[in-house]
Amino acid sequence: MGYETCKFNEGIFVNLMTHYAKSLMFHKVVEMFDSIEVVVREKPSLKAISTCLNLLVEANQVGLARSFLLKLSKDRNFAANTCVFNILVKHHCKRGNLDYAFEVVEEMKKADVSRPNLITYSTLMNGLCVKGRLEEAFELFEEMVSKEQILPDALTYNVLITGFCQNGKVDRAKKILDFMRKNGCVPNIINYSTLMNGFLKECRFNDVKEVFDEIKNAGLKPDKICYTTLITCLCRSGAIDEAIDVLQEMKQEECRTDTVIFNVILGGLCSHNRFDEALEMLERLPLKGIFLNKASYRIVLNSLSKEGGLEKASGLLVMMLSRGFVPHFATSNELLAQLCKAGRAADATTILFGMMNMGFKPEPDSWSLLIDLICRERKLVTVFELLDELT
Repeated sequence: MGYETCKFNEGIFVNLMTHYAKSLMFHKVVEMFDSIEVVVREKPSLKAISTCLNLLVEANQVGLARSFLLKLSKDRNFAANTCVFNILVKHHCKRGNLDYAFEVVEEMKKADVSRPNLITYSTLMNGLCVKGRLEEAFELFEEMVSKEQILPDALTYNVLITGFCQNGKVDRAKKILDFMRKNGCVPNIINYSTLMNGFLKECRFNDVKEVFDEIKNAGLKPDKICYTTLITCLCRSGAIDEAIDVLQEMKQEECRTDTVIFNVILGGLCSHNRFDEALEMLERLPLKGIFLNKASYRIVLNSLSKEGGLEKASGLLVMMLSRGFVPHFATSNELLAQLCKAGRAADATTILFGMMNMGFKPEPDSWSLLIDLICRERKLVTVFELLDELT
């Protein structure tokens, strides 16, 4: 009976390299690369070389990356191509070493087998934008188009749009999007959502809504990020009912909602003292299979405690505990303090015991005020019971 030889291909070793990198075993990454030629009996492809180098560079294993390239050059007569140079440019930009990044680009131009491409320029522009050097980034964009004759795509434009938005120059970002459209590059949903977020940060709520309308007029389907930005905008501007309508629109358009969106709505309702609706949402959503997190309850609980809605806040805390959510000590402190000030030490004690039974370890601020109040009421047995639990 004969046995067929098990054939290995390069892909197996590329996958192993990735897994070793995730486990921080970087020497094994290089070892797997070296094993390709031995086991597969073929020279490693450019993909394998790029993967190995990128894994080392992403992990800031500069020494290993350098020795890897030197070994390639010496043993295989390998000349770095555009892909390899781009990995190095990305590394220097991520570390904020822009001078080194530009030096790498100059080396690219001198080499026979490489030239700066769209990825090279986009990476450099992003590095400049992160440093706030916006005009230099735009000058580089113009050089790329006019001198190198490289046409930008939507992602390249988005580097500039993001850069100007993050640096508070949203009108300039809007002009870039208009320029993009006029020059035959159709803006995508990422371009629009970036601009929406830029206007939101500047509290320019009408502009946020205008960009959202532009998305629909362009025949694009808004994604979850666009809807979240619009809902946040509406809640901050006080248009809570309109925000809830947009939430319904999301469901009709089969755009998935998430906890972040519901928390924005909850915050909007609470900021306008619409606590009954917020509590109704907290009660209803989990029954519909919608996951809420600790922040969802904290938003409403904090607002109720500050506004004096102690009865509702106490009920909400009971609901929160029954669903397995233990509040942050700052959240519980606020409620316990307000209950104590309202002369409801018994309720505060019951709540504190309930939280402790679920593993909550209160800070001294949580119980010092409570013990002081109980002592004033001469209920020393309760004090001793509480101290026994706390110590």
